[in-house]
Amino acid sequence: MNAPHHPDIDWKSHSSASLGMFDDTARARFKSNYPETPHIVRHALNQHPLLEIEALAELAERLDQTSVEYNRGDLPIGVDGKPEASGLSIGETIRRVHDANSWAVLKNIEQVPAYNALLIDLLGDLQPEIEAATGEMLMPQGYVFISSPNAVTPYHFDPEHNILLQVKGAKVMTQFAAGDPRFAPDTAHESYHTGGPRELSWDESYLEHGKPFALGPGDAVYVPVMAPHFVQNGPDSSISLSITWRSEWSYRESDSRAFNHLLRQRGITPDATLRWPGQNRAKALAYRALRKIGVTAQS
Repeated sequence: MNAPHHPDIDWKSHSSASLGMFDDTARARFKSNYPETPHIVRHALNQHPLLEIEALAELAERLDQTSVEYNRGDLPIGVDGKPEASGLSIGETIRRVHDANSWAVLKNIEQVPAYNALLIDLLGDLQPEIEAATGEMLMPQGYVFISSPNAVTPYHFDPEHNILLQVKGAKVMTQFAAGDPRFAPDTAHESYHTGGPRELSWDESYLEHGKPFALGPGDAVYVPVMAPHFVQNGPDSSISLSITWRSEWSYRESDSRAFNHLLRQRGITPDATLRWPGQNRAKALAYRALRKIGVTAQS
């Protein structure tokens, strides 16, 4: 079943013309790589008042606790479970980010009208290219990352299509091939899609197979659905904005993984879930039918 649109977004007003956050070159590059190939494009989101430190600290203090996550920044690439807290409040973490040795994320910023409008502008620019490939854009969401110098975002994956826009400072995101069981086994995917963690087990031997993307202000990197990655911040504090969306394809990928988990629980070794352009329709429909009658998989 498709997820609903965000109620505040009128996509029709963005279907005929670009709003200028991504230029023609960026949109053409995005179109040639979406949805399966990571790549860098340029963006025009520079010196935006909503993404200044004080504005973000005030936003963080307004958001519900469930929309804020923050912890120590001096982490290894691989962590076992959620990292420990830094001991600071979220407001202190952001205002003192340069020397707080911390990492913070503000989730679902579209809850706040001004940030929702910013998300609309950014995704509206790419809507034609997105929908030409993966169909209707579903569940647009935004996340802001505020990181201290040299902070690490540990190795993990995410279920959304994602573009990370660098606004202040520099960082390197290292990505690994989405769907390759060498870097995230099928059982890790299945666990995540049935309630398990997004953090992944790390092995130093992976590093030679990763593709690093160096980001400075004005750079944006596309992250395919469930592509494992980690991020190393540069020598200055950093602000990044992640704009994400789901597609019916991404929901079928999720439901196919959950169905495979059900099969494993019953002693059956399933065929692997398909990456794009595979569609996973049969398994997704089967899992959705089972879910309707109350049969679900749990990690």
